[in-house]
Amino acid sequence: MSCLAAVAPSAAHAGTATAGQEITVDGAGTGRVFDGVGAISGGGGTSRLLVDYPEPQRTQILDYLFKPGVGASLQILKVEIGADTNSSNGAEPSHMRTRTEVNCDRGYEWWLMEEAQKRNPQIRFYGLEWGAPGWFEGGFWSDDNVAYLTKWLGCADRHGLDIDYLGGWNEKGWDAVWYGKLKKALVTHGYGDVKVVAADSAGWDVATDMKDDPAFDAATDVVGIHYPCSAVHCSSSQDALDLDKPLFASESGWNNYLTGATRLAAEMNHEYVDSRITAFINWPAVYAWYPTVQMQGSGLLQANEPWTGHYDLGPTLWTLAQTAQFTRPGWRYVDSASGYLDGGGTYVTLRSPGRKPQYTTVFETTGATGPQTVGITPAGGLPRGALHRWSTTLESTDPADWFVRGADVRPDAAGRHQVTLEPGTVTTLTTMPGGKSRAAAKAPASRTMALPYRDDFDRYRAGATPRYLSDMEGAFQAARCPAAPRAAGMCLRQTITTPPTKWSRVASPLTLVGDSRWTDYTVSAKTFIDDTEGAGTASLLGRVVNQLNNVGSGRNNVWQGYYLDLSADGTWSLKVIGPDKSTRVLASGSLSGPGADTWHRLSLGFKGDTVTARVDNTVVARVTDSTNTHGQVGLGLDSYTASHFDDLRVTQG
Repeated sequence: MSCLAAVAPSAAHAGTATAGQEITVDGAGTGRVFDGVGAISGGGGTSRLLVDYPEPQRTQILDYLFKPGVGASLQILKVEIGADTNSSNGAEPSHMRTRTEVNCDRGYEWWLMEEAQKRNPQIRFYGLEWGAPGWFEGGFWSDDNVAYLTKWLGCADRHGLDIDYLGGWNEKGWDAVWYGKLKKALVTHGYGDVKVVAADSAGWDVATDMKDDPAFDAATDVVGIHYPCSAVHCSSSQDALDLDKPLFASESGWNNYLTGATRLAAEMNHEYVDSRITAFINWPAVYAWYPTVQMQGSGLLQANEPWTGHYDLGPTLWTLAQTAQFTRPGWRYVDSASGYLDGGGTYVTLRSPGRKPQYTTVFETTGATGPQTVGITPAGGLPRGALHRWSTTLESTDPADWFVRGADVRPDAAGRHQVTLEPGTVTTLTTMPGGKSRAAAKAPASRTMALPYRDDFDRYRAGATPRYLSDMEGAFQAARCPAAPRAAGMCLRQTITTPPTKWSRVASPLTLVGDSRWTDYTVSAKTFIDDTEGAGTASLLGRVVNQLNNVGSGRNNVWQGYYLDLSADGTWSLKVIGPDKSTRVLASGSLSGPGADTWHRLSLGFKGDTVTARVDNTVVARVTDSTNTHGQVGLGLDSYTASHFDDLRVTQG
């Protein structure tokens, strides 16, 4: 790997503008084709809570993400092709849980793509797998997976969605022969216009493999790289540049919606200036998962409180808008008007095709310590009138400093536009009209989810994911109850019985619900353990505080909280997982009868540091423990069994 970045020259002393740098924007200037600015709904449940938002807040959030000229104005939406397995922040449903079954309506990604397309009919869609169902013969890089992807494209057709890009296995390397099979299948099934991306991994080694393998090269259309940038430069390689393919930052960003604007502004420009990357795709689109799950705050906005409709914007969204609102995929970079600012920072210029071209120049001054003056002169048939100016102060917490419409920059007699750029800003000069600086909508205030909370699951159709439940592994969905007294009603059934091909190390099925700010409460649920396999344990969780990420240690990811476990043989235990990832058993015992194939009610009560466990309304343990003082609730299993839960309740005190 070679780094093509250059270090920006030293900036002037704060408060003194550097001597004017002159930039000529040539309408006939050459550069790579711009492929767009996008974001990802995926990596497991990142958009899960958005679908449960009330109106009008849900529409407002979707407008901020996708409606041109309103907010982020996303031009690409990349979605996870689910496999009912954890892929960082949850598990997304599969469209094929067996070789013969296809269900094109599971999950929320179809809904999200439809909503994006309503707002922007030109938006581009990109599908990628993190995990895979366990029924594949031959694992991920199999013929079964090729068929799985073509069926997914068929589901997209049913939803009126055209998929533009399709990847392989997120951050798990590549199989060159498999990519050839995928490309052939796409052509055979009428999807020859879908562009194949390889390999959605870190590093540029995939480009070298393409160079050395003509068949692999022919099977791919785009080189997709994850996180190619540090805080000050982006990497590339000559092999990648020589392929003459589009180069995508197919996952980048991973910035906090409130504090990540500086990093984002630098990345978006540096990716082209340093590396000739032509698409930036931010992970994730929206912070719409519970704060008990890892990577809190990442995204373009926060929307993880559907019970109130509260959401929150920050400068990160508006930083992306500084490019996306004033460009279009299919425009072309002007290399001679893209580069490094003398006073610190970078700039990129893009122009539209056609006989009456428009152009946009985006400056970021994250590397500057003082103001600097820049002159811009259009040439080669570009418009010579006033340029519209928009700017965002990247570190400001004041919304009045985000995406601000400034005075138009008018040319002098020679056609030169002069602008002074302040440090720590992103500034757009454009001939494009439009742009809106913040919608008038005001989100409701944040508020703890009210108690009591109850869900008996009777109101859902079979196969639906109940409101507010967020699966971390497996699939907890509404289904007919298995036995009296609820045989006529609906319950919650964990439906995945074959372990999937996993992306992360979350070991067994688990779903979470509720407010992490809950303190003293009692949670209870009925459970019916399916003893088909002769074993199995169901868990009721309370005061769930945080996901403890153990990926680097080789252990399973776990959630800090209290667990009341009931096993098929009738044994039970009360345990706590602490912040150091250790598990302590606080109490244990056995029922007088079996735990499986019959209904039992499990209950956990919390009052200060007193924890009370009940089974079938009988107190089996009362202990003192202060490990966790607050948190949400959950339901889990220790294996992939089709066990059921019902009548989930959380009451105050």
